[in-house]
Amino acid sequence: MKLYTKTGDCGQTTLIGGERVSKCDVRVEAYGTVDELSANVALLSDMLRDEANTEEYVADLTRVGSHLMTVAALLAVGCGGEGKVAEPSEEVVAALERRIDELSARVKPITKFTIAGGNKIVSMCHVCRTVCRRAERAALRANAEHGVSAQALVYLNRLSDYLYILGRALNEAFDVEEILWVP
Repeated sequence: MKLYTKTGDCGQTTLIGGERVSKCDVRVEAYGTVDELSANVALLSDMLRDEANTEEYVADLTRVGSHLMTVAALLAVGCGGEGKVAEPSEEVVAALERRIDELSARVKPITKFTIAGGNKIVSMCHVCRTVCRRAERAALRANAEHGVSAQALVYLNRLSDYLYILGRALNEAFDVEEILWVP
């Protein structure tokens, strides 16, 4: 089987369920942005593999990558595709929330905004966080026009929080001083 089909050469693609839509459709934008996030999360995970004592974070990000595939698939559901992709369970979000709480307990409380920087891996956490926020906005636009999985929206919202606290926890683990915003 060839990788290319030529069915998208005129700017159309097929959603799960068979519906043909423009590649400019908000759902395509949403799942494409989640795909971009997934690639960035994979890069972050690969960067962490090169560091000592980061196995727990690599395991977290491996789970995140799997969940992002599910979220992207849910955003790619068109007419006739309803029910073909299982939504992430509430436990998936609850587990992410528990992990956020665990990492939050490892860092000092702050009263100012943090600025990305100080370490390449930590900066990559912030790249992932900002792409996640963009994916969430794209998913919300898709939801406004077509309706999408509520759990997918919740997951993206919570994931950006996780990526933020992951950056803070890694600053702590790598003994890097956080850069605080001083207006």
